[in-house]
Amino acid sequence: MTNPSDTNFDLIVIGAGPGGYVAAIRAAQLGMKVCVVEKAHLGGICLNWGCIPTKALLRSAEVYRLMQHADSFGLASPNPGFVLEKIVARSRTVAAQLQAGVKHLLKKNKVTVVEGHAKLAGKGKVAVENGPTLTAPHIIIATGARARVVPGLEPDGDLVWTYKEAMIPKSFPKSLVVVGSGAIGIEFASFYQALGCQVTVVEMMDRVLPVEDEEISALARKQFEGQGMKILTSASVTGLKKGKDEVTVTLGEGEIKAQRVLVAVGVSPNIENIGLEECGVKLEKGRIATDAMMRTNVPGIYAIGDVTAPPWLAHKASHEGVICVEAIKGLNPHPLHPRSIPGCTYAHPQVASVGLTEKMAIEAGHEVKVGRFPAMGNGKAIALGETEGLVKTIFDAKSGELLGAHMIGPEVTEMIQGYCIARTLETTESELMQTVFPHPTVSEMMHEAVLDAWGRAIHF
Repeated sequence: MTNPSDTNFDLIVIGAGPGGYVAAIRAAQLGMKVCVVEKAHLGGICLNWGCIPTKALLRSAEVYRLMQHADSFGLASPNPGFVLEKIVARSRTVAAQLQAGVKHLLKKNKVTVVEGHAKLAGKGKVAVENGPTLTAPHIIIATGARARVVPGLEPDGDLVWTYKEAMIPKSFPKSLVVVGSGAIGIEFASFYQALGCQVTVVEMMDRVLPVEDEEISALARKQFEGQGMKILTSASVTGLKKGKDEVTVTLGEGEIKAQRVLVAVGVSPNIENIGLEECGVKLEKGRIATDAMMRTNVPGIYAIGDVTAPPWLAHKASHEGVICVEAIKGLNPHPLHPRSIPGCTYAHPQVASVGLTEKMAIEAGHEVKVGRFPAMGNGKAIALGETEGLVKTIFDAKSGELLGAHMIGPEVTEMIQGYCIARTLETTESELMQTVFPHPTVSEMMHEAVLDAWGRAIHF
């Protein structure tokens, strides 16, 4: 819909990503008349060009990797291969299916969808380019973010990629330099490495996955390098020289030649040309400043997701959308604690975490108890053939509070929610120890890591 017959609403949401569409649906559930304005795709970057289609790509890489090791499982899979076009097509089909699902959910909840670029146009007004001017007493900005562009490393869509080009390559590169080793960079590095590309990761920090616990980062690097990935840390790209079908990457210590370069050095918020300056919306460190209920300094204007403070994750945006709407309705929701937001990296191996790292906990003044349990001591992990992994827990020694949990290995992105629930319920080590974990499961590692913090691990 481009021009609705009625342009007056209780709430207007600018952007239909995982923050915007969830906020709209929750508002509709609470009886509000809601309009969402989206200029590109329902579901936003996450659903269309991020979280979801990349997981489809990584699933293909996982199956291909297992095919290459079929003999160790007593199976025969001679000469395994892949068809890049079919891998990409499956990924795009998954994204399209979920986009259709979001469209259905919005329609089901009677949310009006307007296509076009939206801009704040005064108190309670949103102007849609080549469309109507909408009005509402409450406006949520959920415009998301885009790949950060670094001077000298500008993407050209051909030799120098952002995540979007890496998701739909025209041909499979023999070699790839990935600049940045956060979740996005490492996931693509893992995907291309699994399919046979020679991957070099360049990271300016002193370790890969620099937001993770140092011990987990070290284990991840060891496994990545064991797979054949080359990793350069404490290194910066100072220039690129493009050839016909290759790029020469200049580093402080030399040069690397590769067919393609993927720049994955973070994201920039989409806050330009949406009327923030004209309305006097305050920014902090280049992001929209909000309080715990996602209110900006301008009454009636709110902001959620990647346009606000970190971490910039889809599930954080969705939760903020719910908090924001429930606060508007006077339901007094609990504020979101940044340290209780889990982070996941879907590489091989998977990495997941929540809360403080060991170093952070000590620097914050906690006397800590640390528990560890390796995958090699877990029956299910051995049966899966995935014995390189670790679950690490960090507790306050005096109160028993779970300060943080850090995991690397099989299916840890699915398991981290257990520790998230524990933190939400303010669980101590005692309740976790008394919890019965099913056998045989990889999740038993979580129980043993808690026991180990108090010297009570059974199986290691």
